[in-house]
Amino acid sequence: MDIAYIPSPSRGVLYLGPIPLRAYAFCIILGVVVAVWLGSKRWVARGGAKHTVGDIAVWAVPFGLVGGRLYHVITDGGRLYFGEGKNPWNALKIWEGGLGIWGAIALGAVGAWIGARRRGVPLPAYADAIAPGIALAQAMGRWGNYFNQELYGRPTTLPWGLEIDKTLPNGEVVRGVYHPTFLYESLWCVGVALLVIWADRRWKLGHGRAFALYVAAYTVGRFWTEWLRIDDAHVFFGLRLNDWVSIAVFLAAVAYLVIVGKKRPGREDPASIDPAAHEEAAAESPAEKATSAEKVAGAGETAELSQPADKKVDAPATAATAEKTGKDAKNLT
Repeated sequence: MDIAYIPSPSRGVLYLGPIPLRAYAFCIILGVVVAVWLGSKRWVARGGAKHTVGDIAVWAVPFGLVGGRLYHVITDGGRLYFGEGKNPWNALKIWEGGLGIWGAIALGAVGAWIGARRRGVPLPAYADAIAPGIALAQAMGRWGNYFNQELYGRPTTLPWGLEIDKTLPNGEVVRGVYHPTFLYESLWCVGVALLVIWADRRWKLGHGRAFALYVAAYTVGRFWTEWLRIDDAHVFFGLRLNDWVSIAVFLAAVAYLVIVGKKRPGREDPASIDPAAHEEAAAESPAEKATSAEKVAGAGETAELSQPADKKVDAPATAATAEKTGKDAKNLT
């Protein structure tokens, strides 16, 4: 008998009348919000416009969702949605789970490229700003797998094991305590986000290098969590398909880091590459300009007060002295 474990929820859907609120969708939406929020803060801190990241995300997010689903259907569709006794229309039920991160990143990058091109912003600079937010979005999205009781690992007796009690579509009942790979990957993604933020501050990563670091670090964690999983997957030479993809993507990301780091060190200035930044500065409201003027005036008063007492000049006294000197000179003549 297991004394301690992580219980899975009995359901992942809450109904408000006829409207279903699915935890899986909520986790994805929350992740997107956090990614855009953090990406915007990072972009603005570098001198970019406030709404640039969000405007580009309007293109990137839908493309990413479609790409993630396509990757899942292409790699697992033969087992889950096509063939005798299967319903191909289930491939459209994204709320039941099934988003491949590799497809989401690949097609999401296409959407981001379209949005960035429309805004006149280089894609690598945008990717650097949004990279830690994507890692945090993945960390939150993995909790959707928890509510769906999916993507768990091998059986375990560890106290943080995940209790699973569900019936698969084929009627098979799964009960037991398994490695919570969703939790492992979620915590790893939080660590990746912190690593990218730290490294970016330390070395001023630019030209896509912060994004490449995120990709390389994520693939390392994905490799070992994938190794723990026991759900059906395509296996080649003893490794799951996603393990091979992790290896290939890791090597590509490291190569990008090294090559671009030598050719283009340092970081771009978003203020010089984001046209909207200049528009926002020009459209500053009168109240904001007045506030800026008050700050300047206040700075001037502070500077005057900070002068030594023997260097301060009394304007009225100076004027009186000048007038007296003029009269004396007149009398002398």
